[in-house]
Formats: sequence, structure tokens, C-alpha cells
Amino acid sequence: MASGLRCFRLVHPAFCNSLAALTRPVSEVTLQTVRGRQNDRGQCMAYAAVPVRHFATKKAKAKGKGQSQTRMNLNTALVEDIINLEEVDEEMKSVIEALKDNFNKTVSIRTSPGSLDNITVVTADGKLALNQISQISMKSPQLILVNMASFPECTAAAIKAIRESGMNLNPEVEGTLIRVPIPKVTREHREMLVKLAKQNTNKAKDSLRKIRTNAINKVKKSKDKASEDTIRLIEKQISQMADDTVAELDRHLAVKTKELLG
Repeated sequence: MASGLRCFRLVHPAFCNSLAALTRPVSEVTLQTVRGRQNDRGQCMAYAAVPVRHFATKKAKAKGKGQSQTRMNLNTALVEDIINLEEVDEEMKSVIEALKDNFNKTVSIRTSPGSLDNITVVTADGKLALNQISQISMKSPQLILVNMASFPECTAAAIKAIRESGMNLNPEVEGTLIRVPIPKVTREHREMLVKLAKQNTNKAKDSLRKIRTNAINKVKKSKDKASEDTIRLIEKQISQMADDTVAELDRHLAVKTKELLG
């Protein structure tokens, strides 16, 4: 009996310590009994198998980040009573087309009359495109003429708009005729056009963000028509579509930047 009590006293501290650190079921804790000879009596020792947590290494984390996320592919017909995803997709694609059109007209190494068409002029009647209030023509490879005879009262506003268009243009006025010298193609001019391309891309992303927000808000208003899981899946699909569009915008910007810098 005394030998048994002595063995329990030796086991008891290890047993208590193991309880404080245990994260596994008791069945997974290994107790090892070691018998030895001490003063001609058996001695019992107990050891708890302490669980070890293995942390991910930086290399493993980096590998995880590189793995592609699971892509959504909802059947648009199944959720059309909540939102028309095809219309949302068309709206997002229109942002890409608008940026491409903008690049072709306003972000070009060689300035052309078409580059000035959509410059916004602030008039007493509101914001109007320059080609709506003037006649734009090419006088020579180095000069564009903007005739304001039809709207002479907008001449000053047109000059201001051309100068602030970000196209590095410095217009000169002769009565109602605005002369716009075409800038020389210098490294500085190229870099300025790249900056303009980035600004236009950011504006396109702002437009895209509004489309995404409006679509998700519309989905959230339809909680009475679908489960929370369905709403969450639709929101994820919309976000994925927006991310794909952002990637496409960035791709067009990269191509344009390479073209401008030569």
C-alpha cells in the first residue's frame, strides 16, 4: 500500500501538468512507465505526450498565395429573378470599350483632330463636347484649327478646356479661331501621355466600382427571394466579374504604356 501511494505521488505532478497543456483527447496522451531500482523498491515515472503545433513556413505560405482561387460560374438563368448578371457583364465590358476608345482618341503620340472631339467644355448650357460647339480641322501636320464661329461666346471656355485636357496642348486664339500647335514627340511628352493613360484608367475603375456597388446593393435588396447562401454566391460572382474587368483594364494600360514609351 505504501509503495502504491509513493508511485501515485510521483505520477501526480506530471499528470496535472499534462492537463494544463492538453489539446488532444485523453486517449492520445501516452503515459510511459519506467521501472527502476531505488532502495530496493520499484519507482514509477509518467510522461505526457505534449501536442506540437506545426506552423506554416514562409515558403509554404508563398506557395499558397500563388494558388488560384476557386472561380464562380453561376447559371445566370437560375438567378435572373434576383439580378440579370448578363446585363451587369455588359455594363462592365462597356467600361473596357470606353477606355480603349479613349486611348485611341486622346492618348496618342501623334495628336489628330479626333483627339480634341470629346474634350469637355463647360458652358452656360452645361458640359458639352468640343466637337458639338466647333468645327475641328487639320491645317497641317503641325497645326489643328478649332473654329468657334458658331458659338463665339464659348471661345474662352474652349481654350481653357483644351489647355487643361492633359494632352500638353497650348492653344492660341485669333478672334473665334483657335490654333492648336501639335507638340513635338519628346521623351517628356511620351511620359506625360503615360500619366494621362493612368488617370483615364483610374477613372474607368471608378466607373466599374459604381457598377459593382449598384449590382451588389440590388442583390441585397432581394433577401426575401433567396437564401443567405445564394445571395452570398451572387455577390461573389459579381466581385469576380469586377476583378476580371480590372485585370483587363490593367492589361490595356500596360499595352498602351509600352506603345507610348516605345
